[in-house]
Amino acid sequence: MKEYAVIYEKCETDWGAIVPDLPGCVSIGDTLEEVQNNVKEAIALYLEVLAERGENIPEAITKVGVVEVAA
Repeated sequence: MKEYAVIYEKCETDWGAIVPDLPGCVSIGDTLEEVQNNVKEAIALYLEVLAERGENIPEAITKVGVVEVAA
């Protein structure tokens, strides 16, 4: 099982998700929960297609963190 960093963004009417280590792997959903489920499926399909094509599976190298700054 592989783990990939996912960035979630709240938009005006829905949520978006991008997977930095998998170029072009994105998803949307009406709620955060929905986009989380959708992007999980998108990652699985992305990796399945790469495997079917005999292409290398990208390493998960992106790390996500939170930085606190004085405002």
